[in-house]
Amino acid sequence: MKNRRYSFYFIPGCVLVLAGFLNALYLSASHYRVYTDIGYSSFCALSKSINCDTVSQSNYSILLGMPVPVWGSIGYLFLILLLLFLFHKNNINKKFWPLFFCIVSLFSIYSLILGFISIFYIHSYCLMCILSYAINFALMFYSYAVIKKFGDCAILKGIVADVSYIKSRSFSFPLLVKIFIMGVIFLWIFLPKYWVIDIKKGMLKLPSGVTEEGSHWIGAQNPEITIIEYTDYLCFQCKKMHFYLRSLVAENPDKIRLVHRYFPLDKEFNFSIKEDLHSGAGKMAMLAIYAGLKERFWEMNDLLFQIDHSKGTIDLNELALKINLKPEELSWALDQTAIRLYLKRDIAFGVKAGVTGTPSYIINDKLYVR
Repeated sequence: MKNRRYSFYFIPGCVLVLAGFLNALYLSASHYRVYTDIGYSSFCALSKSINCDTVSQSNYSILLGMPVPVWGSIGYLFLILLLLFLFHKNNINKKFWPLFFCIVSLFSIYSLILGFISIFYIHSYCLMCILSYAINFALMFYSYAVIKKFGDCAILKGIVADVSYIKSRSFSFPLLVKIFIMGVIFLWIFLPKYWVIDIKKGMLKLPSGVTEEGSHWIGAQNPEITIIEYTDYLCFQCKKMHFYLRSLVAENPDKIRLVHRYFPLDKEFNFSIKEDLHSGAGKMAMLAIYAGLKERFWEMNDLLFQIDHSKGTIDLNELALKINLKPEELSWALDQTAIRLYLKRDIAFGVKAGVTGTPSYIINDKLYVR
């Protein structure tokens, strides 16, 4: 009868762990597609504040050289191994749950850290991440409840007993743990760094110039295809698409011309938007416009897409050093009415063409909105 009662508690714990593992696998796949699939947008990319893709795009989604959801998948997989190899009908009163409680408590603490980062640094929330936090806390309280009901010693003593039990277990489990650890190390070493956008391929020295309207172009001097991109320097999809197009132009330097225009989703500059999505993007565009006047446009453009925006500010000294300009020049450019008017002109071009968001493209006079 006691074994039956224990089974009643054991099975829901298995269900929770499996749910956490499947959720972590989904988040891992979503993270991969955010960086590699040009047209991908997750189902929970609902708004500026509720957006799984925004969380995936942040630098905080990578921990110790691997995506956070991949670490989550590894953690839940280890819990599954515990469930498979530490459950034994003769040890149901003492084994497994204290160690299990210790592990899921660490998961829960890390969930609090991730939640703190989402609130105060990313300023966006991932619904599936919140689900994983809920699963972690549910597992922690659930395992504690099982310990109180079936355990016969304190949690710390139980953890020590569990570790000793693992060491004394038959050959199979210690071997499996070693294989598991080796697999994690192998994954850590050989997992492709897909989240690092390779820009070298598109950075070849190509012909460039300025259109009659004053927009900078790069690529074919007599193009068969002209692509006009309307972008925002704080838009991750714009960044991904821009370097993809740069690579495409590099592969077809005599056929394709890429023309750059600005459409920052910054309410200070863009009169066509209702919600201020990317505050600060307008000033970044002004820096690029000024760099264009100094014949440094494409260098500045590529640099603005590459820099880390997680700090919320741009170091003009560092930026000027990389672009071979003076910091006081960049600071001066941000106060220039003429540069601001140039930016508003590009925005007006976009509105007239039907652009409502970024990235958007006009290819041979036809508008395509991402």
